[in-house]
Amino acid sequence: MGYLESIATPRDLRDLTAEQLEELAAEIREKLVATCARTGGHLGPNLGVVELTMAIHRVFESPIDRVVFDTGHQSYVHKLLTGRATAFDTLRQEGGLSGYPSRAESEHDIVENSHASTALSYADGLAKAYAIRGEERHVVAVIGDGALTGGMAWEALNNIAIAPKSRLVIVVNDNGRSYTPTIGGLANALTSLRTDPRYEQALDTVKKRLNSIPGVGPLAYDALHAMKKGVKDAIAPQGLFEDLGLKYVGPIDGHDRDALEQALSQAKKFNGPVIVHALTRKGFGYDAAERHEADQFHAPGPFDIVSGEEKPKGAIWTDVFAEEMVQLGEEREDLVAITAAMMHPVGLDRFAARFPDRTFDVGIAEQHAATCAAGLAMAGTHPVVAVYATFLNRAFDQVLMDVALHECGVTFVLDRSGVTGDDGASHNGMWDLSMLQVVPGLRLAAPRDASRLRELLREAVSVDDAPTVVRFPKGPPPADIPAIERVGGVDVLARGASPEVLVVGVGAMAATAMEAAALLADRGIVATVVDPRWVKPVDPALIDLARAHRLVVTIEDNGIVGGVGASVLQALNAAGVTTPVQIHGIPQEFLGHAKRAVILERIGLTPIALASAIAAAVDAQRVG
Repeated sequence: MGYLESIATPRDLRDLTAEQLEELAAEIREKLVATCARTGGHLGPNLGVVELTMAIHRVFESPIDRVVFDTGHQSYVHKLLTGRATAFDTLRQEGGLSGYPSRAESEHDIVENSHASTALSYADGLAKAYAIRGEERHVVAVIGDGALTGGMAWEALNNIAIAPKSRLVIVVNDNGRSYTPTIGGLANALTSLRTDPRYEQALDTVKKRLNSIPGVGPLAYDALHAMKKGVKDAIAPQGLFEDLGLKYVGPIDGHDRDALEQALSQAKKFNGPVIVHALTRKGFGYDAAERHEADQFHAPGPFDIVSGEEKPKGAIWTDVFAEEMVQLGEEREDLVAITAAMMHPVGLDRFAARFPDRTFDVGIAEQHAATCAAGLAMAGTHPVVAVYATFLNRAFDQVLMDVALHECGVTFVLDRSGVTGDDGASHNGMWDLSMLQVVPGLRLAAPRDASRLRELLREAVSVDDAPTVVRFPKGPPPADIPAIERVGGVDVLARGASPEVLVVGVGAMAATAMEAAALLADRGIVATVVDPRWVKPVDPALIDLARAHRLVVTIEDNGIVGGVGASVLQALNAAGVTTPVQIHGIPQEFLGHAKRAVILERIGLTPIALASAIAAAVDAQRVG
């Protein structure tokens, strides 16, 4: 039996010798690689924090002392060291361990943190509360993977600096990357610290030489305290933090556990907020990850352990968008692309390779991305902002007040919309169709297949007087579904003689709507199936179609409150159409992690479940 199985709580780490701890670190890396090879997951970030996490748990007393992880996908090692090693094989599986911290799993998890740049704010609040309550508890905030490029982190630092009684230790896990190399001036400042970290050695040399001079040595030594900041700033600009009034320790080799423990112990003794700067390497200890140029196995799907090759996935929605963007870029010199630290995940790496001067990665800063796009649009370009749907939540104010209010022609492309599955509640893109409904002038498209994605993206970037949105889900697109006719801007996909039910399939749910209609036909219920293509604003043709049926059914991969179904119902009511409306969507709750298909079945968004619900409504109408 290895050492990992013997770790029931972090306290058990203190009973191990240095040699045993080295063996434990190797076991942890083997466990990470073996599990992620089967389940997929955030491998690279966790390989880089093995020694760091071990050091934190040897120096601090979790859960009395609180450990908060920014971009919580760095918490796998933490899970292994807090009693969850035996369940780790269930990572990201239905009913198993979450890929992020989870309060339901362990008392050692206080924050279910899976969106970036928030940990310092949580930690600031925790530390201030413990100080007010007179509790001698430390808070450790681990921030890395590019999260310091997020503005919210700097808002927190600004406030932490004026909280001198906070027992707060900020560990900067500096691996120089988010998904890909970290972007921006802050990244350059941290790089300066990484590339020339030996200011302490230089200071020691100066001390020794001055003290060797007879007569002036002691005076020179006394002056060194005043010199220290100048020496540090000249050799390594950690003044970036110290000028905020924060004590700084480092930089430290993030894979030297003993050095980390010394630095953390030093920080723990300081009665106030301290930054410990640890230099780590993403993917450390697994050759395939370290050699992976794109993202050092940031979040691979299942892969072969020996070769490091990911299992074939086939073409996904993202690939279609990526190809069409390059084609549009060839046709339009005014087209520019923006993303927020997700160049490869959203497919803009291909556009960037072809048009590097027209591509901007702003780091983990969705708010800046949206308002920068507004400025780009005002100056005569057409920006395409591509992010995961769940991350647009943080830029809503900018979409509303900075883009829409100024009637800027900006196209937002929302990847991974709807149910995404494995990454859990925080990553399901189930809010966009609801929150964007309230934005005046905004137009929102939901393509049903690959051909419609190309078509609707082209239509979206042709709009220069209002924001447009194109959203699509995770995974492979369905086979193309041809329209039998177009009424107004609405595609009619199926229509029988004397139809009773109008089924509105939104985006990727159009394929589900078609299958449900086939099942209804077997029950003698005739349905018309339509894809509105543009779901905001509601097309007048959809209102006319609703008037000609006995029941309208909407199906969307979005929260049921305030989404497309609700807007259709409002439009019908405003037009005096009394046809009943049955709305199907995602329950307004935080969904646990599982495969997309499993979740869709659980919430009733499958052809069989939908056909049963629709048939029940039709039967009730017939009886009535």
